[in-house]
Amino acid sequence: MSNSPQNPHDTHNPTRANDGPGSDRLHAPWRLRYLEELDRVEKADATKKAKPDTGCFIRDYWLTPEDDATNHVIERTDRGIIFLNRFPYANGHLLVALGESRTRLLDYSADERASLWALVDRATDLMERTLEPHGINVGLNQGRAAGAGVPQHVHVHLVPRWGGDVNFMTTVGEVRVIPSSLGAMYERYRSVLGV
Repeated sequence: MSNSPQNPHDTHNPTRANDGPGSDRLHAPWRLRYLEELDRVEKADATKKAKPDTGCFIRDYWLTPEDDATNHVIERTDRGIIFLNRFPYANGHLLVALGESRTRLLDYSADERASLWALVDRATDLMERTLEPHGINVGLNQGRAAGAGVPQHVHVHLVPRWGGDVNFMTTVGEVRVIPSSLGAMYERYRSVLGV
């Protein structure tokens, strides 16, 4: 018998499921409700009239106010929207965008930029009242090289932060744990707005 540590990819390792390399499991039973909801929404969408498809989901959200609940749009003004990020860095991660698509912040007029920052102010206040975070990262990534996932539509991220909110799961497991569903977080924000 060898004293060397067991290879985690060894299919004879009794401490590991025999599903092959990269098959570690993270149980998240709450996701079943989310997946079932996605299926329900897709089936319902198939029976509805065609929705706008501009190639930019932010612009599509702007053009379909009737889908605000499905799209987790928390608040809408005459110029822009505040909504939940579907792929959050932390619970309650908000996005803020104007309705009109622009690739650069300075492509908006001064008045439009003022409207964008007024929406960021509203989102910050809403986040503070809803989640009471210890801090908030506020940022705008302009262009793909700067990290913009949607470079055709400038938007602002607001990520709530708490002391000690970075744990071993991200570092060791390369997994980000988001304990609240988007639907529950949407309802929490909306309840603070009183709607």
